[in-house]
Formats: sequence, C-alpha cells, structure tokens
Amino acid sequence: MGNIFSLPHLSRPFSGTVQLPASKSESNRALIINALCGGTASLSNLSAARDTRTMQRLLEENGPVADVLDAGTTMRFLTAFYAVSGQEKTLTGTPRMQQRPIGLLVEALRTLGADIAYEKNEGFPPLKIRGFQYTGKNEISLRGDVSSQFISALLLVAPTLPEGLTLHLTGPLGSVPYIEMTMALMRRFGAEVQADWPTQTLHVSPRPYTNQEFAVEADWSAASYWYGFVALGPEGSAVTLPGLKRDSLQGDAVLARFMPQLGVETAFTETGVRLTQVPARQCFEYDFTDCPDLAQTVAVVCALRQIPATFTGLESLKVKETDRVRAVQEQLNRIGAALTETEPSHRYEIPVRPLHAPDGPMDTYDDHRMAMAFSLLCTRFPVEIRDPDVVVKSYPNFWEETAKLFAGESQGENVSSEGGLAMG
Repeated sequence: MGNIFSLPHLSRPFSGTVQLPASKSESNRALIINALCGGTASLSNLSAARDTRTMQRLLEENGPVADVLDAGTTMRFLTAFYAVSGQEKTLTGTPRMQQRPIGLLVEALRTLGADIAYEKNEGFPPLKIRGFQYTGKNEISLRGDVSSQFISALLLVAPTLPEGLTLHLTGPLGSVPYIEMTMALMRRFGAEVQADWPTQTLHVSPRPYTNQEFAVEADWSAASYWYGFVALGPEGSAVTLPGLKRDSLQGDAVLARFMPQLGVETAFTETGVRLTQVPARQCFEYDFTDCPDLAQTVAVVCALRQIPATFTGLESLKVKETDRVRAVQEQLNRIGAALTETEPSHRYEIPVRPLHAPDGPMDTYDDHRMAMAFSLLCTRFPVEIRDPDVVVKSYPNFWEETAKLFAGESQGENVSSEGGLAMG
C-alpha cells in the first residue's frame, strides 16, 4: 500500500530559505544537445530528479533496450535522438507510459527517414527503432496542440539532419514557452533556429552544435509549491528561493507575474527571489495553455483561499502521469472543494465552498505534482499524503525542505501503511 507522509497543521508564520532542484526541463534538453555534440559540452548543476538521472543513464548505456520508466520528456526526446542517430533500440516504459500517445512524433520521424515500429499498440510505446535513412524531406507539418515535447524533440535533432528542418505547426499552439526554451538552448550551443510565430513556422538550419559551458537554472515549476505555501501560510510568512533568474528561459517563471493576484509578491535579488505576502484579489481567471504544470498547485491555492476561479487550457493535463484534471477533482472533493467542468474539456471553475479535513490520506496517483500540490492542505488542517516518494521524479528533497522550513511545527513524520514509523 506504500508509505504515508503526515503533515501537521501549519499554524505559525514561517520564514527561511528553501533549496530548489535544478530545472528538469533545461537539464533534459541540454543532455540531448550534449549527446549530439559527442558528449563534450560542459554542463553544470544538472537536475537530480529521477527523470534527468534516467536520461543521463540511458544516454550513457549501449544496451538494446531503453526503459524510460515514467519519464514522458525522456521518452519523446530519446525517440527522436535514437532515430536520427541511426541506433537500433527498443524504447519502453511503465504501463502508464505505454498509454501515453506518441504517434504524431513517430509519423514525423518516419517522414524524415526513421524506421520505427510499434511493439504492442499502434500509436503508443513500446517502440522498436531500427535505424535511419534520410528521405530528402526537410519540411513537416505537425499539430501544435498535442504535446510541445513532440515539437521540441524534432527541433533538438534538426541541426544534425542533412538539410535541417522546417516545421509548420497547425491549429492552436500549447506550451509555447517550452518550445521557446528549446530554441533558446539550441542557440546557446550554436544552432541556427528561427521562429515565425504569425505563420507558426519554425526553421532549423543544418548547422552542428558546438561545445559550450552551460549551468542549469533552478526549477520554476518546483518554486510553485513554495509560492503556494506563502499564499496560504499564516500572516508574515515568507520564503527565499535561491537560483531563480529574472530573465529565465522557463515558461513557469510566469508565476512571478500572476501570483500577486493570489497573495504573493516576488522580489528578485542578486541570488534568487524573495516571496512575501500581499493582499489577494477576490477572484482569479487564467489560461494555463502555456504553463499546465502550475494548474494543480494553483487550483489548491484558490480552493483553500476561497478565491472563486476560472481555469482554461487544461487539455494536456489529461495525458500526463495521470489524468490530472480528474485527479484534482477527486481530491478537492474530499475536502469539500470542487473543480467543476463548465464547458466540456475546456473551461473549469472553482467555487467557494465550506472546507473540511479529508477523511484519510490524500491519493497521489503515482504523480509527483499531485503529492506536492496537495501538501498545501497542511495550511488549513493536518493532512496525510499517500506514496510520498513519488516526488523523486522532479524534486527528490521536497519533504526534507518542507521539514526544515516548518521545523517549529514538528513537521514531516513519514509513516508506513501499517501505521509505524517508516522514515524520520
């Protein structure tokens, strides 16, 4: 049944410094670029997240099978990398990973010359990659509303193609900041990539990457949980987060712009940011198309602060580690709150409702972001989090950082499903 992490009610103001993990998104992109440089680039401050460690390990191994576990970015990026580098590889993952579609990326790679077959179900991993023979085609059309990781995977390998690549993105675009992050990192390593957003056309020249030094920034997605704690904490609470930059490449840095609406001000310093409380607005509306990883945390903040909210742009959340929309709905319902669908698969509302403590441990659905987002409940009542170890996917030290900051509350008892102490 797994472990349960117990968080007491956080009743006193807190103030301190929290160490964030390095950006998983930057790390994974830099690792692919480094591999295409022959592994000679100088990368520092790589993420310790399991997804990044998995990427590093698989890039270093030469075996016939690459198991990405539950790492979606790793699956998409390695599919493109193995394909265009002519490797023969079986690429697989967890049962949930084998339910996450990859057909659009595979078809695009096949158009370029990749020999890829499905081992089980059409359009889904596991994949059998059997080499690459360039077809002479250097233009592809690809839907822009399914996964920005498909687009980034193609962009990252495009400089190595004989004639580069032109991508025509069709329909609505999602997670554009992640695409822009990819292009910015590519340019840092000498690639020539251009974006014409009015026509949704991306062009990459056949210009090899060059060896560079690159230090990965702290992770803005991970910062969202501390924004949540400051928004919900007792009056006077504040947090310092080293390693975040004002001119960040990460799309989730948008937190600094919209969190004042929910009661958190961001002050940039020479070494990072300082989060302090400010009055919140009486309602909140936001389109999460470009920053879907923030939606779970913001939903919990709005529900607990009793701020009526309207969310759009959640479509991609249904094909993440779990169906995150459904998961949030189910867990909010357990405290009396709600995420109500008002337009099918498009518009959701969080009404103001009386809240109560949950009737048992909060479920995490094998999803790191569910565990961390719902840890915020401790600002209102004691809460237990089931399977807390899922945070290793992106933020291995999250519970340790929580216990350190809230030490005055005797924070962070990790108990087993049988009720005994599992870890201190």
